[in-house]
Amino acid sequence: MQYVNTWRAVAAATGEGDRSAAEDGVRLAYRGAGLAEPERIIWADSPRAAVETVEKLTDAGRSVREEVRTRPWAEERRRMHDELGPAGWSALWSATGAQLWETTAALAERIRTGVVAELATLPEDESDIRLVLLDAVLGQHDAAWLAAFDGRGDRLTGLAEVARNAGWWWPYERVVVISERPVALHRDEAGRLDRGDGPALAYRDGFALHAWRGMPVPPEFLEGLGSLTPERIRAEENAELRRVMLEYYGYDRYLAESGAEPVHRDETGVLWRIALEGDEDVAMVEVVNSTPEPDGTHRTYWLRVPPRISTAKEGVAWTFGLDGAAYAPVRQT
Repeated sequence: MQYVNTWRAVAAATGEGDRSAAEDGVRLAYRGAGLAEPERIIWADSPRAAVETVEKLTDAGRSVREEVRTRPWAEERRRMHDELGPAGWSALWSATGAQLWETTAALAERIRTGVVAELATLPEDESDIRLVLLDAVLGQHDAAWLAAFDGRGDRLTGLAEVARNAGWWWPYERVVVISERPVALHRDEAGRLDRGDGPALAYRDGFALHAWRGMPVPPEFLEGLGSLTPERIRAEENAELRRVMLEYYGYDRYLAESGAEPVHRDETGVLWRIALEGDEDVAMVEVVNSTPEPDGTHRTYWLRVPPRISTAKEGVAWTFGLDGAAYAPVRQT
């Protein structure tokens, strides 16, 4: 767990790292791969800027990612697998890298998609840009693998040192291009990119990703969230964006201001339904907490339930993993 927390912090680090330490890590990785140290190391403000820099290089030589990153990873994994056995290796990965893999892999793919979207001015440009992205070592976003191997040998020390102090980097025979880390990163409790009033991920040169609870959204879309109305929400044709609007606006507020009528009422609460054109209905159960607050009031909660739910009791039961007939609480709190 010690290594997991350390590398989780590395993956989420923002701001400029120690450039000198990162460059020393690059040189160590080259020497460890049996290569001559690069003649030049060029820094870029973002992965987008790094790709643009790589595309302009004329004297870099071939990519040495295979020697510097892929081969050492494979050899260390094979060594650990032989030492621990299949079950031991599986347990190690589950306790370390697997804790970080889903979040870092998703973030890396979002960055790739964002770079392609900004740089591919013509459809035929996309494949060339993706090929350049395949040459990248992911630096801090290789945290999952580095967590699994940390403290178990020094073969990957150079790669780890770069990751602690930089973002993605591109190793070629004579030249290395290194991207700075982002200057801002905003995520929700699930680790997804999430911000309602600006970029969720931003780099110094303006390259940024906007997202709401993990879903990519246009920057101008976020700018309009503060002035939403029920009419504007209903008029949105994109079902995913409309769902974001509802989450931001609040289902309860939308119900109250749109003149919605309850579809069912019983002793457990009130079932409401929002019909959305081109999307499934939104079903919500309004329940009142039977335990009073310190000031004597009773708080109202809204429970999102599947559209198939037809009664309030069935909806409340669903939140407990039960069907309506089986839900019979002895005491409500």
